[in-house]
Amino acid sequence: MKRLIALLHQRRLLSGLLITLGIVVLAYAAWAQWGRGKIRVFHLQRGELIQTVVASGRIETPARVDIGTQITGRVAAVPVKEGQTVKAGDVLIQLDATDEIAALEQANAAVHQAEVKLRQFHDLTQPVAEQARVQAEVTLSNVQKQFDRSKELVAKGFVGQAQLDDAQRNLDVARSQYDSARLQAQSSKPAGSDYQLASAALEQAIASAHAAQAKLDHTRIVAVADGVLISRDVERGDIVQPGKVLMVLSPVGLTQLLIQIDEKNLRYLQLGQAAQAMADAYPGQRFPAKLVYINPGVNALRGSVDIKLNVPEPPAFLKQDMTVSVEIEVARRKDALSLSVEAIHDALGSAPWVMMLDNGKARKRQVQLGVRGDKNIEILSGLTAADLVLPATGLALTDGQRVHIDTQSHE
Repeated sequence: MKRLIALLHQRRLLSGLLITLGIVVLAYAAWAQWGRGKIRVFHLQRGELIQTVVASGRIETPARVDIGTQITGRVAAVPVKEGQTVKAGDVLIQLDATDEIAALEQANAAVHQAEVKLRQFHDLTQPVAEQARVQAEVTLSNVQKQFDRSKELVAKGFVGQAQLDDAQRNLDVARSQYDSARLQAQSSKPAGSDYQLASAALEQAIASAHAAQAKLDHTRIVAVADGVLISRDVERGDIVQPGKVLMVLSPVGLTQLLIQIDEKNLRYLQLGQAAQAMADAYPGQRFPAKLVYINPGVNALRGSVDIKLNVPEPPAFLKQDMTVSVEIEVARRKDALSLSVEAIHDALGSAPWVMMLDNGKARKRQVQLGVRGDKNIEILSGLTAADLVLPATGLALTDGQRVHIDTQSHE
């Protein structure tokens, strides 16, 4: 009987302890709910608000130049190194040019020979031919007179027909010689065939010399623009041939940032927007950029859009393919009424709302949002500058629930 009484007594003590513990928990919850300094409130702020889109990408130049050879040959020298800055016209690779030099010398000799031959037409052939034509013309005139004289004598019976026949043969020969001299003189003039052949031979020799010079030039592979060699795959003694990339040149010029933007931010982007960029390798050293290109297509695998930004004044430390982060300014309000993101429920949804403080009670209020800053979001409608708003996290408040705040905790 005594054991039963003791057991009942223990149960009463345990029940009392549990009731006391429950009261303490409820009291603590009430103190957390209504106690001083436990519920902070937010008030709206007015001022400039900037909305940005942050993403990452890499440095690139609009074009890279693959350096190769147009002829097969042996590399005689490579006077540049990977990473070196070069100027347009600097020799990057020198091929052995022994055969090409000999071919050019032979072609130049052929040009000289053709020039001498053409000059002979001016200085010798053409004057001699013209002189021969004049002489043949004089001879023909004299023979013609002799023939006419013989013809008159035959008509008068002073000489026989045989003398007239001899005069005719002399006249035919003189005419033939004159025609030949005349044709020869015409041929040696600039419009004549012989002169044209000599002129064509000179032009052909010059063309062959140009071809030989071009082939010799191909043995000197030079930089086509100012830039930096970002790749080199050739050494002295290598046998190179067309079709293989020996070096890659990154031309100096416009520097761009190639960035992948989440497609959900596409609606905020417009050409011409300003941005601040920073290389991951040089944190804290920001530089300006400008949005100049938005890819019309979306990458289905990544769910992103490629954009490009120009860097008008690239810092010296920027290098090809360097990783960068950018912050693009997509909106700015000079005098915006804004509220902390910590006080807004469903800020990314279609129906954002807040719990505002109304005469000591929590009241649910729908709001319309505008520009979104780093910590604050613009309130377009639903609240006034004097309203106090309760936190969106850490409390499970219901519409109409009474709350107690510490007036010193306003944010």
